Amino acid sequence: MTADSTDAGDEQPATDGGAAAVVDESPEFATDGATATDLVERGGLRDTVRGTVEVAAREYRLAVRRRWAVGAAVVFALFSVALVVLGGSEVGPTRVGAVLASFAQVGVYVVPLVALAAGYDAIVGADESGSLEMLLALPLSNLSVVVGKYAGRAAAVGGGMLVGFAVGGALLVRYAGVGVVGAYAWVALVAVAAALAFLGVGVLASALASEKTRALGAALAAWVWFVLVHDLVALGAVASFDLPQWVVSVAVFANPADLFRVLVLRTVSTTAGGIAGVLTGAGLSQGVLLAALAAWILVPVTGAVAALGRRSV
Repeated sequence: MTADSTDAGDEQPATDGGAAAVVDESPEFATDGATATDLVERGGLRDTVRGTVEVAAREYRLAVRRRWAVGAAVVFALFSVALVVLGGSEVGPTRVGAVLASFAQVGVYVVPLVALAAGYDAIVGADESGSLEMLLALPLSNLSVVVGKYAGRAAAVGGGMLVGFAVGGALLVRYAGVGVVGAYAWVALVAVAAALAFLGVGVLASALASEKTRALGAALAAWVWFVLVHDLVALGAVASFDLPQWVVSVAVFANPADLFRVLVLRTVSTTAGGIAGVLTGAGLSQGVLLAALAAWILVPVTGAVAALGRRSV
């Protein structure tokens, strides 16, 4: 046997030596006491993360190409500038709270609409175009596909929102001074977090729908419920019955739009009426509210992963 053949034999000792091949390909794991199961789990985790990042990068490029990032930047630049201008050019320390509160009162309509519009075709649109079948034909898990698509669109929409809010923030600083930067940045970040929650709802609707038109209808129905109907029902129940405090807290947790509104209104020196005033007085800590908003991001995306697993592609 020659040296060349000996080297070749060392690199590939046998065609049926699966375990030996794994050790050769991952020598760094050979001496750390890991079992074969540990090696498979580590490799699976790396593959999942790598696949998720690749899908997210692809989805982000598509979102940018479709002008989602630019559209979000324009919408929220106009939105923030309009609220600052309508608040009056004589905005001072005593008026900043009212101006920031208006972001919660008006933004509760705009933020969910933009996010749902960005997410409703994430899965069903890819299914109709054939790209979903192509992705699933690759060595990608359902988790990588759904989370990647969500993360890519979240980066595009969230980045666009921050750029748009920065335009309005610059104008507000001109009127009220740099002391307002902290409070305004909090409002912008909470708005982005709420958008991520509604984006997750849109992706879930997309994974459950069999057609894009049905996904759009579900997204619009979700907007109507969370933005309009839920608050009317909650306010009617609070006004008609002597409800315990925990019921009001549940009403807040059940709606990401209310979580956004309460998180903003709790940080500004102003009073709110109607359902906003009721929810703000629910006595919930900021940490609990943020945890609930995070749950509204995680639960719909998890549901979308499960729905994709049952979907016929």
